[in-house]
Amino acid sequence: MTKKQTDVADFIINEIKSFTFQSPQNRMPTTDNNIIFDEPLVQFADGNDPIFSEYKTIIDATHLTPRDALAQAYNKTPREIPQRLSVISWILPITEATCQSNRSQTHVPSRLWSHTRWYGEIFNDTLRQHVVELLTGKGYLAAAPALPSSLKIYNNEKGMYSSWSERHIAYVAGLGTFSLSDGFITERGIAHRCGSVVTSLELNASPRRAKGPYTNCLFYVNEKCGACIERCPAGAITEAGHDKIKCRQHLRDIGYSPERLKSGYDVEKSVSGCGLCQTRVPCKAVNPTRKLKRQFM
Repeated sequence: MTKKQTDVADFIINEIKSFTFQSPQNRMPTTDNNIIFDEPLVQFADGNDPIFSEYKTIIDATHLTPRDALAQAYNKTPREIPQRLSVISWILPITEATCQSNRSQTHVPSRLWSHTRWYGEIFNDTLRQHVVELLTGKGYLAAAPALPSSLKIYNNEKGMYSSWSERHIAYVAGLGTFSLSDGFITERGIAHRCGSVVTSLELNASPRRAKGPYTNCLFYVNEKCGACIERCPAGAITEAGHDKIKCRQHLRDIGYSPERLKSGYDVEKSVSGCGLCQTRVPCKAVNPTRKLKRQFM
């Protein structure tokens, strides 16, 4: 990597971290004004990485590649998009205070967790838009496929899925691996939100050190963990994986009506997940396999 490429990469990383630290939207809507997310993790993926095309089989044919996403954003054909593309991917770790508030829950999410899922994602959208504007202001093509104006939600026999999975994008960027619960385990754990932007700016891809898609999950490494199975109030997590339909039904069953959301959680719409499987588990805030790796080094 040349010094210029390093400088550009560092500039983007620092800009994302600075924006997260300074933005008033990364604050809980309470008088204590606590932050929603800790310092982000940021890495890059090659927009032409073959895994992006594999997602059309792994997830669905409707899942976009970075080239598809940029073409749609600019109303062009994929062939009209520059050959070299990059994807900027980030992880927004949820604070320890919020995780602790959800730790004691057994059936429904805590108020802080719900605020993180609702207000935190509003901030995440603001961050996505900020990065897009930063890049387009410098003359590059850029788009955030997960912004509400672009994202499409579908259903099949396995449940809901989207046209752009932020977790799957983060995997290509080397930020972590998947878990038994369908979450994404990073070096800062599984309790977080993800974001990304596709751009024509050429950035060197970050190394993807994981040996496979489940390398960071203890269950798949030594079969001695199943904490998320016990934490799931819906019985939606088993040794066979995560049942998205059963998980979604639990949210309906516990009464996420507009009235309850407004009076109990002070959010306008349903939060998509109780987050119990992301708290009081070994992977909550760390990659739990690091200790195992050290034992065999």
